[in-house]
Amino acid sequence: MLLCIDVGNTNVTLGVYDGEALITHWRLSTDHQKMPDEYGMILSSLMAHRALTPADITGVALASVVPPLTDVFREVCAGYLAVDPLVVDTGVRTGVSVRYDPPRDVGADRIVNVAAAYRLYGGPGCIVDFGTGTTFDALSKEGDYLGGAIAPGIRVAAEALFMRTAKLPRIDLRAPKRAIGSNTQDAMRSGIVFGYVGLVEGMIARFRQELGDGMRVIATGGLADVIAAETRSIELVDHWLTLKGLRLIYLLNEGVR
Repeated sequence: MLLCIDVGNTNVTLGVYDGEALITHWRLSTDHQKMPDEYGMILSSLMAHRALTPADITGVALASVVPPLTDVFREVCAGYLAVDPLVVDTGVRTGVSVRYDPPRDVGADRIVNVAAAYRLYGGPGCIVDFGTGTTFDALSKEGDYLGGAIAPGIRVAAEALFMRTAKLPRIDLRAPKRAIGSNTQDAMRSGIVFGYVGLVEGMIARFRQELGDGMRVIATGGLADVIAAETRSIELVDHWLTLKGLRLIYLLNEGVR
């Protein structure tokens, strides 16, 4: 079985593949203060709850945009699974030509998403990832990563309103019934959710001008469903796009390491 780990700024997403089947998955809060043994014990408990043992895991694919935690998870894999993980970084085969300056500046998760999107859905494409940041990544018809755009994430924007104003409350992020909010909470939901719908639609339209009318639009990330429900610009939502990409990249590098 293959364990795929995506270490993001807000969440750590893990999934176990048995062949092509994703048989279980988990989300953890990203905690820079946790030691390898703490994450190792959490992973051990999660696996035991699913009747999995360390011996079941024969490979690990890891993508991380949090450098201090990359080594933490290396130690977790070595100490608790006796596996040396494949870390998506410079020199790892991804099946994607990176046309970015410099290439190493692109987050590993973005390359993994593009690799998965090209293999699964073809190109050209725009991948919208609703994470800590909202990222838009451009995929050429030939499968090249062309670059993209980065905006503040939806939760980051909502939290900024709460933290930087005296009277605005913290809200749950869901679409209100109307654009004109009749109370403060709905006014904030309208501005944030419908505002981000406008952002997404505008960016997708600009990407389509540059990539052509055949561009596919795939969304992923925790709040993808909330935005996708309010726009026709997003064709499909794939919650496990990054895990799928990690699996595909692992297979590309199997036998090379």
